[in-house]
Amino acid sequence: MKVEKEEDLKVICRNRKAYFDYVIDAFYEAGMVLKGTEVKALRQGKANINDAYARFRGGEIFLYNAHISPYSHAADGHEPERPRKLLLHGWEMKRLLGKLQERGYTLIPLRMYFKNEHAKVELGLAKGKKKADKREAIRRREEQREIDRARKRRR
Repeated sequence: MKVEKEEDLKVICRNRKAYFDYVIDAFYEAGMVLKGTEVKALRQGKANINDAYARFRGGEIFLYNAHISPYSHAADGHEPERPRKLLLHGWEMKRLLGKLQERGYTLIPLRMYFKNEHAKVELGLAKGKKKADKREAIRRREEQREIDRARKRRR
């Protein structure tokens, strides 16, 4: 798999809280089935995926609770939080279906971006963190900040 650099992609929005609330096991890139006004709104950067999640429905994957604001210059817009179909390869969907049936796994969007003029969403196969895990992450982050401050003072 080719790893894209952040500079090659035009990132629309990120779900930063996902890395704090979940342990991400695998990453998947999916295309989205969008209306024209949704694409134009995404180009303006009017999207939010903080509370979004993906789920199987009828053998297909849909993205729920992803908010794409209405395009300002459209006469008839779109519904901001409608379910949006995601496009994945068949073998990826089979693998995801098997993993999602395991206890505790969920599929969450990590970022939304344009790649070669196509709107994409990066999905993470995630398992929820316990409260103790979150505290551990906070403690590690604070320790790293103190180390960085000490290095800066020494210079």
